[in-house]
Amino acid sequence: SISFIYTSKPIHQLHKNTHTHCSVHTQAIDRINNLLSKLAAGDKHGEDSPYFDGWKAYDNNPFHPTHNPQGVIQMGLAENQLCSDLIKEWIKANPQASICTAEGIDGFSDVAIFQDYHGLKQFRQAIAAFMESTRGGKVKFEADRVVMSGGATGANETLMFCLADPGDAFLVPTPYYAAFDRDLSWRTGVKIIPVESHSSNNFQVTKQALESTYLKAQETGIKIKGVILANPSNPLGTTLDRETLEALVSFTNDKQIHFVCDEIYAATIFAEPRFISVAEIIQEMDYVNRDLIHIVYSLSKDMGLPGFRVGVVYSYNDAVVSCARRMSSFGLVSSQTQSFLAAMLSDQIFVDKFLIEVSNRVAKRQGIFTEGLKEMGISCLESNAGLFVLMDLRHMLKDQTFESEMAIWRVIINKVKINVSPGSSFHCSEPGWFRVCFANMDEDTLQTALQRMKDFVLGDRKKIKNCNNKKENKKRKSFQKNLKLSFSSMIFDEHVRSPRLISPHSPLLRT
Repeated sequence: SISFIYTSKPIHQLHKNTHTHCSVHTQAIDRINNLLSKLAAGDKHGEDSPYFDGWKAYDNNPFHPTHNPQGVIQMGLAENQLCSDLIKEWIKANPQASICTAEGIDGFSDVAIFQDYHGLKQFRQAIAAFMESTRGGKVKFEADRVVMSGGATGANETLMFCLADPGDAFLVPTPYYAAFDRDLSWRTGVKIIPVESHSSNNFQVTKQALESTYLKAQETGIKIKGVILANPSNPLGTTLDRETLEALVSFTNDKQIHFVCDEIYAATIFAEPRFISVAEIIQEMDYVNRDLIHIVYSLSKDMGLPGFRVGVVYSYNDAVVSCARRMSSFGLVSSQTQSFLAAMLSDQIFVDKFLIEVSNRVAKRQGIFTEGLKEMGISCLESNAGLFVLMDLRHMLKDQTFESEMAIWRVIINKVKINVSPGSSFHCSEPGWFRVCFANMDEDTLQTALQRMKDFVLGDRKKIKNCNNKKENKKRKSFQKNLKLSFSSMIFDEHVRSPRLISPHSPLLRT
């Protein structure tokens, strides 16, 4: 919005009355905001954060190897572009899967007409089967419990609407996905209460931390409705072990609160240990209230199809399934997309090949990137999943504060020209950690990013070395000056003109 201030005073006089100018401007903005809802006029979306600022820096100056080689390289986007060639090959071999081809045109009328919010039956069946495949066939999923949503963003928000009222809260172990603040809270009014984890145990969530945070929230009158987390973790790139998952299920079961597991990286596992779904845990545990267990899934990460906006709510609670399905009318997956994906995901030979290949390619890319960082003396949190690593730059901070983290982040964005995400965006409890994504680019671009990082790190070390050398030289000169003064004062007595005799074994002489 633009406000106009009419005045007969010249510009230079306006500058002298900045306070009055700002006051009038603020009043104009207030009048405009009064015409809007609190949601529209507010800033709860979270766009004014380093996480999104990095994206804007890339959007304003995107890297291109020939057209803009000095641009910003996007390493803040967790996107899987490593297996798109496999999907393209399948499309070429199966033109009938699309209603936009001559081979598939006969299905146009059936797909183009109105579909209710249950979605195409073959689509829900294909999604359920794919979820089973991504979890190693260890569990079964019912097609009737699959609820569509506009990506995992919509799925997570839908669950919040179903499970909590405005003012209620969910416990979220840190560090957690930066956009959870927006996805879970912005429109629902649900609160997020971080549960702190630390690098001393590789940021694993503990039952003690959950209990402590839960009790503190209760003491302040906040109603806790559940726990939500991503497994595999974003930004850690790690999977929860069986013991931790069982502890989480026991904790939520004992408190009779919900447990939401965002499992959108279920197939992006490239090293041991294997991924264990909460669905596998609850079928092995006794006395679990399944009404409290909910899973979020998506094809954005494992399949590399974020533009298709395919999200899934899978709940063991019949009432949640019913409510979420009615809510899905606000964010349905297009029938054309459902029809296409139903055909592709029903091709089990393709699915099996794809899941093996995505694991192999992500493993290779992660290895290239982490080895490149290792060569320049940068370590990462050991990971086995996801499309990113948590890079440790704590040793490069001026001091162990989040102010120092932001200072080095600004250098990486503005000087090194790489968009990485600072740990504070993920509510990390310790400064100096940065999430770096490695799968949304070709290998040449990755190598360019590694070279930039190398130049930055080596340049920083050289700078530190020069600074230390200057300090050392300064100390040496100061020492020599003081030594000279000391030498003079010891040799000459101010009352005696002749020098004193010095022992040939004197430490002063040796110095």
